[in-house]
Amino acid sequence: MDTYGIILNVIMALGGLGLFLIGMKYMGEGLELAAGSKLRVMLQKITSNKFIAMMVGLLVTAVIQSSSATDAMVVGFVNAGLMDIYQSIGILFGSKIGTTATSLLLSIDIKAFVPIFTFVGAAVITFAKKNNYRYYGQIAAGFGILFMGMDIMSKNFDFLKESQIFINTVSALSNPLLGLLVGMIFTGIMQSSSASVGILMALGMSGVVSLSDCVYVIFGMNVGACMPVFLSAAGANRESKQVALSNFLTSLFAALLFSGVVMVLDFTPFSVVKVAESIPFLTGKTAAQISAVHIAFNIARTVVFLPLSGVIIKLTKLILPDADDDKEKMETVYLDNRILKTPPMAVLQVENECKRLGELARKNYHYAIKAFFEQDAHLIEKVQKNEKVIDYLTHEITSYIVKINGLDIVDSDRKTMGVMYSAIQDIERIGDHAENITEHAKEMIDGKIHFSEEANKELHHLDNLVTMLIEDGLSLFNAQALDFDIAKRVIETESSLDSYVKIYKFNHIGRMNSGICSAEKGTIFLDMLTILERVGDHANNVAFSIPRNKLGPILNTSET
Repeated sequence: MDTYGIILNVIMALGGLGLFLIGMKYMGEGLELAAGSKLRVMLQKITSNKFIAMMVGLLVTAVIQSSSATDAMVVGFVNAGLMDIYQSIGILFGSKIGTTATSLLLSIDIKAFVPIFTFVGAAVITFAKKNNYRYYGQIAAGFGILFMGMDIMSKNFDFLKESQIFINTVSALSNPLLGLLVGMIFTGIMQSSSASVGILMALGMSGVVSLSDCVYVIFGMNVGACMPVFLSAAGANRESKQVALSNFLTSLFAALLFSGVVMVLDFTPFSVVKVAESIPFLTGKTAAQISAVHIAFNIARTVVFLPLSGVIIKLTKLILPDADDDKEKMETVYLDNRILKTPPMAVLQVENECKRLGELARKNYHYAIKAFFEQDAHLIEKVQKNEKVIDYLTHEITSYIVKINGLDIVDSDRKTMGVMYSAIQDIERIGDHAENITEHAKEMIDGKIHFSEEANKELHHLDNLVTMLIEDGLSLFNAQALDFDIAKRVIETESSLDSYVKIYKFNHIGRMNSGICSAEKGTIFLDMLTILERVGDHANNVAFSIPRNKLGPILNTSET
């Protein structure tokens, strides 16, 4: 073949690779978006049972077709404190099996139908009005593009069979050490075992490589696939780094173990190549054989090492000990930019961070009102410190919501983000009012001011109503679902609060007119009535910060 022909083949092969990668990404994103909340629910059900965690990892990765995305999510969850290393390791085992679904699809000969998938997908994306339909179109189009890229690559790799240099290089890959190293480096660069195995399969389809050339490379590719987990763990906490290390150690030990097994089997009638050729649907099909070895490796890896995960974790902690620093910092617990790659989970994380913010505001109100009644300067300082955290969290959650809204998310998640944005404004205002209460508490301490028994009794009564509103409001908000009994109680309590505030204002004006209360005391008391009423209003707003379709007939009654 002349130089021009070779250059043209290289360009076409690179174009095929580009289509292959775009198709894989497009299909994976479509699957992820179509799964939506189902994916979120699946990951919420993770337990300490290693087998269940493994199945969850397998199913999630089979859905989104990216072990890198699943691994990044796991690191994000561990960093956010949603799971520990013992729960995460099972998911990582499952994700490695789940990602083999791509190679299984690629091994099926459906070339004749590929253009139909691409056309139907493009038509649905272009003409469908609902997002869910567009996601299904994206899956079909991505699937078609994926196979078209694979076909173009395999057809344009033929010229490599004429290159003696390439043939010599490929034959050297049958050396276990070199094969493992090449597979690790190549997949580490590609950042995807599915993509690297797909390219290897394309070379196999073109007849450039045989299974005997590829076995150790496949093992190495599975080790190199751990690179995205290391990158995800960069900048995360110590336990996230331990997750990345345990994942790498498992893949490395598996690659070394099974390389040894393959080397021993080569001296028997049961060598990998002979076994593959003896299976009817794999005979003479190098691409399908590569896929089969990739699948077998990951299943065997799980069967052998999942029961030994406890030992692997101990070894991991021996190499990378637990952190000693347990000091609390002003930082988000659940928000992690790594999780933005999986929008449904990012939405869940915002909900969790909002729950945390609500709980912090509730505590701050409790500390503030206690500081007021007991005139406790220590609690005043505590409220002021917490208020800085509340302001920080409000800003961070808002920024994160903006990032999520810039992603392609389903309509229900977009509505949820709107609700969360509205809720954190009210929660932040509860925190502000808690700080206002401590300002009056400081006035009381500095001026040695004390209210009459009747005035104190009235404020305590209002505090009980406000506390009930905050707790019931957060209960409804955290559930993100309407409980009619709690909702009814919130509405009635808020109405009672408004009524009693009016009554107590009238009572206090009477005490001031009769000389029982001074003007200075009166100003503080009336300000406290206004503050408590406003806290109640914000708690009521938080209670009904639920998507409108979940509020039902009570919506109009609850609006303030």
